[in-house]
Amino acid sequence: MKKTYFIWLAIYCIVLALTYWEFTLDINAIRLAVMVVFLILLFILPLFTEKPLIQTLLFCAQALLTILIFYPINNELSPYAILIQSLIMAEAVFYLTRTKSLIVIILQLMSVAVILITSSLTPSQLIWCALYYLLLIAALLYHQVIYSREKEARLSNEALLEEYRRMKRQLVIEEQQARQDERMLIGHEIHDSVGHKLTALLFQFEAFRLTAAEKDKETIGKLKELAEQSLEETRQAVRSFKQREVGGLQGVIRLIRKLEIESFMKINFSVKHGAFAAPLTGEQSFAIYRAVQEALTNIMKHSSTREAQVIFESPGGSIFRFEVINAATHDRYFQEGYGLKAMRERLEKVGGTLEIDYEAHRFLVRGTIRLSDWGGSDD
Repeated sequence: MKKTYFIWLAIYCIVLALTYWEFTLDINAIRLAVMVVFLILLFILPLFTEKPLIQTLLFCAQALLTILIFYPINNELSPYAILIQSLIMAEAVFYLTRTKSLIVIILQLMSVAVILITSSLTPSQLIWCALYYLLLIAALLYHQVIYSREKEARLSNEALLEEYRRMKRQLVIEEQQARQDERMLIGHEIHDSVGHKLTALLFQFEAFRLTAAEKDKETIGKLKELAEQSLEETRQAVRSFKQREVGGLQGVIRLIRKLEIESFMKINFSVKHGAFAAPLTGEQSFAIYRAVQEALTNIMKHSSTREAQVIFESPGGSIFRFEVINAATHDRYFQEGYGLKAMRERLEKVGGTLEIDYEAHRFLVRGTIRLSDWGGSDD
C-alpha cells in the first residue's frame, strides 16, 4: 500500500467531502462521528498489510458504517452512497483474496439492501441499482482473476529469469574452468617435453664445450646461450599458461560478455582503426582493462540506464584511445570520486591520460595512451 493507498484515500475524502457539503443541514452529530470513525479506519488500514484477516474485519466495519452514514434522510437515497460502497468493494477485491473479498462484498450488499429498502425508489430505479451492483461485482471478480493470473505469471517469470541467470553464471564458470584446465594441461606438456629436452640439450652443449677445440668453443657458447634463452621463454610461457587470463583487450571482451549475461547490460562495443593491432605492453593492456571495468561498474552503480558504448581505436598507430559513453542526466554537483582518480593515476603510470566529459545528455570517459613503438621497427 504505497501510491495506490493514497489514491484510494484521496477518492474517499473527495466523496465524503461532497457528501458533507451537500447534506450539511441534515448531518447530525452521530453521522459526523461515524464519518470520523470511517476515516480513522482508512488511515489505520495500511498498518495491517501483512494481516489479511484484520484487513477483512476493517473492510466489513466500513461496510456496516455506510448504513449509518448514508441512511436515507427523508427517504431519499444519496448518490454518494453508491460511490462509497463501490469503492469499499473495489478496495477489498484489490487487496484481499477471493474468499475474503467475497465476505466483504456480501456484507456490503446487505448494507446496500438496507439502504435501498428504506429509500423511496421506483421499481425501475431498484432494477437499475441491482444491475449496477451485479455488473460491478462481475467486473471486480474478473479483474481479481486476471490480476492473480498476472501475478502468478510474473512470479514464475522472475523465478525462471533467476534460474536462467544462475545457469548462465554456472556455464561461464565451467567454461572458464575448462579453459584453465586446458591451459594447465598444455603448460604441463610443454614443461615435461620441451623444457626437459632443452635442459638436456644445455647439458650436452656444456659437455661438448669442455671437450671441443678452442676455435669451436665460441660457437658452442652462442648455441648454449640460445638454448638458455629458449628454455627461459618456455618457462615464461608455462607460467603464463598457469595464470588466469586477466586484462588486455580480450579481458575487456570477456568483461562485456559477463555484464551482458549476469547484469543484463546492453553494451555496444566498437573497434576502429586497427586497435587490436596496436603494440600495447602488458601494463598498458591491464590499465585499459581496469579503466573500462571501473567505468562500466560506475554505470551500473550510478546511472539510471543500463546501456553503454565502448569504443577502441588507434588512429595513425601512434596512440591508443578508448571511450566509454553512457546516456545520463547532467548533475551540476558532480565530482570525481576515488574510482575515477585511481583510473587516472593508473593510466598516467603507463604514459596515458584520462578525460571526463560530462555533457547535458551523456557521460564520457576517454583514455589515451601513447604507443612507444608506433613507428615500426627495422628488424
